[in-house]
Amino acid sequence: MRHLPEIKRDWSDHALWWEQKQRWLLKTAWTLEKWEVHADARLIFMPQHKPVKLGLPNGIILKLRACFSNPVFQTVMGICRMLGIRHPEELSLLRPVEEKKKKKDKDLSEDIYDLTEKSTVSSTVPAVSRPCLYNGMPPHFADSDKLEAVYKMLSVTQPPPPPEVIAKQYRPASVVDKAHINGRWLDSSRCLMQQDIKGNDRLWLRFKFFSFYDIDSKYDVVRVTQLYEQARWAILLEDIDCTEEEMMLFGALQYHISKVSQSEPQMLCSNAALDDLETALQSLEVKMEGESSSASELLKTMTAPDLNDYLKIFRPKKLTLKGYKQYWFKFQDTSISYFKSKEESIGEPIQQINLKGCEVAPDVNVAAQKFLIKLLIPAPEGMNEVYLRCDNEQQYAEWMAACRLASKGKSLADSTFQSEIDSIRSFLAMQKTNGSQGNAAASDESINPHSLVSPRYHKKYKPKQLTPRILDAYQNVNQLSLTDALMRFLQIWQALPDFGLSYVVVRFKGSRKDEVLGIAPNRLIRIDLSVGDVVKTWRYNNMKQWNVNWDIKQVAIEFEGNVNIAFSCLTADCKIVHEYIGGYIFMSTRSREKSDVLNEELFHKLTGGHEAL
Repeated sequence: MRHLPEIKRDWSDHALWWEQKQRWLLKTAWTLEKWEVHADARLIFMPQHKPVKLGLPNGIILKLRACFSNPVFQTVMGICRMLGIRHPEELSLLRPVEEKKKKKDKDLSEDIYDLTEKSTVSSTVPAVSRPCLYNGMPPHFADSDKLEAVYKMLSVTQPPPPPEVIAKQYRPASVVDKAHINGRWLDSSRCLMQQDIKGNDRLWLRFKFFSFYDIDSKYDVVRVTQLYEQARWAILLEDIDCTEEEMMLFGALQYHISKVSQSEPQMLCSNAALDDLETALQSLEVKMEGESSSASELLKTMTAPDLNDYLKIFRPKKLTLKGYKQYWFKFQDTSISYFKSKEESIGEPIQQINLKGCEVAPDVNVAAQKFLIKLLIPAPEGMNEVYLRCDNEQQYAEWMAACRLASKGKSLADSTFQSEIDSIRSFLAMQKTNGSQGNAAASDESINPHSLVSPRYHKKYKPKQLTPRILDAYQNVNQLSLTDALMRFLQIWQALPDFGLSYVVVRFKGSRKDEVLGIAPNRLIRIDLSVGDVVKTWRYNNMKQWNVNWDIKQVAIEFEGNVNIAFSCLTADCKIVHEYIGGYIFMSTRSREKSDVLNEELFHKLTGGHEAL
């Protein structure tokens, strides 16, 4: 009788999967009786880590081993640690859009970068806020030239896509279309196996929570690159609305980023002395923040900058043919008051408007000297619309910055007031045309403008009409370094009125029509589906509690002032909405002194629901 050679295998990654109950039996000290496994149960002995094809925001597909037994939240932590992305709580996995395969496409094999030999770093290892870098990259990418090339694919921006590639991509035609993507997010508190994901399946890794924390250009090369790619595709595919001037500016920044990324070295050796100085400064800043006393707070309030000036106001909802009317405006705390004239500002104002919780949107055209601030102010019957017209850039920058801070409940004494003004002014400066240098750049024929703007502009303008406009905007950004250009792109994206909104079609309790719920990092928005208007805004900081009735799939939220709302979700499971709300509340608890440790238990407590228990 022949003896087969003994094959040694590592079974440490294997575990039992109970198919009937959709459950892993991971507690090896438990008996099958304790698990309540009966004789007819079908148990499968299989590895916990399996390969998946992971689509990244920049379009690259990686094949790597992901954990199928941990909750998706931990699986994402493991994937992000492997790819060198900090703050994995901002990302999640979603099922990709089903693409119809044409017969002739079958032969085209796509490029898949295989990282299955590098097992996913265990998600139980605590995340480090300042990871060690070797030659500017995580050490496990320095093992071979092949892995170094993959890291370069992750950390270097992709060239502008050809116009025909943009035109072929799926573009949401309405808010309802945009809402459908949120039905595809995986549940963070359940594992991949429980969500019917098989080995070698496709998944997308995307930023889900638009609340970006502690971005550091040195440690976040991959994170910033992938964030830029996700933002760029959102603009190219009109997933987020922007004006024509903003589209030209985004086009110019893409063109500049593409040029500079080909010439600038990406991986820089770290300077240990500078790192130590940076860490020391940060800990000092945290210490000083923690020591702020009530006396210093009082002093801050007393020395808050004055903001008062003549502005024009218009209320479009009122049945009047009158246009803009000039008044003397005064900013105080989070409110604006207006008077007939400066002389009358000692007495009672005509009206005082509290901006806390309002929507602030810009309507600017620098060339036409149009500087409008649109305010949507919460009121019991819905939203009151107020337009403020400024005379010049400086006035607009100051009042716009003040309105933005007030909407978040911050006064002019806030330390970010001046930086907000500077950010708005630099944005306006980039919109100005610079004719003197424009002709010199216009001879650059490497620009394909249809690669830099959304398909709407492919139809509206010929390339020779778009090129000078993009190059005009390019003159204002062509001195930026690669890091600064990427950060500027992300800043302008974050300043768009619709930034960070994730939509779900819902049916409010007591209503007979479908409406849209917009979920933002700091608020919920009720949108009328027929006209697309914002009907009501509720801020998370006014929220007392929220509950989900899992039986009837209804979300109920209680706000201060005896405001109660309830709705059922139509385009996504109510668990997804529950996770969004809990996730954003979790994001707001992060602070620099706690940033070394990710409070996973709190995340699950806020997002898990009864199904996570």
